[in-house]
Amino acid sequence: MSYLVLVRHGESTWNAVNAWTGLTDISLDEKGYQVAKQNGEILKNINFDISFTSSLRRAQQTLTEIKKTIIRGDLPVIENPALNERDYGDLTGKNKQDVEKEYGEEQYQKWRRSWDCPVPNGETLKDVYERVVPYYEQNILPEIEKEKNVLVVAHGNSLRALVKFLENISDSEIPNLEIAVGEIYIYQMDKTGKIISKEIKKP
Repeated sequence: MSYLVLVRHGESTWNAVNAWTGLTDISLDEKGYQVAKQNGEILKNINFDISFTSSLRRAQQTLTEIKKTIIRGDLPVIENPALNERDYGDLTGKNKQDVEKEYGEEQYQKWRRSWDCPVPNGETLKDVYERVVPYYEQNILPEIEKEKNVLVVAHGNSLRALVKFLENISDSEIPNLEIAVGEIYIYQMDKTGKIISKEIKKP
């Protein structure tokens, strides 16, 4: 048995102003750092063997704060753009409320949560799934098969894509899944990568 723990990064400066961030490399704000420390406090009882994160600063900063809090500066970190946030294309940097007012709630929700509704010049959640899941199968699952405890710190949509795969959530149900800033999913896994138990924690 091993742990697979998924953490969405803490609040960034663009989260704070309700802007679509996507691939823009934005830092955590002060609240985000505090949430990351709280994440670490929640995870102190798990002895991690390896960690994975995206190539974006806000996820890396969250992981660094967690490592400091659990006193694991030696924890190996693997960074990869496969775990990056969804590319929001032409919506990047725009205020979400402004977009909803301009295009209406239905279109806004399709862009924000749907499985395969394309954002202009950006990615769908399906596109994110098609990069996250192969990366998981090739790099993270082998660690679980070796009964290692794995920490993944990433983004709302890269984690939604991974949870869809792990929990076999249907295309029609995935719009209902939202992973909040700083939220933690703690899975206990068997050696084949099957979920034994799941717990969600919020700092």
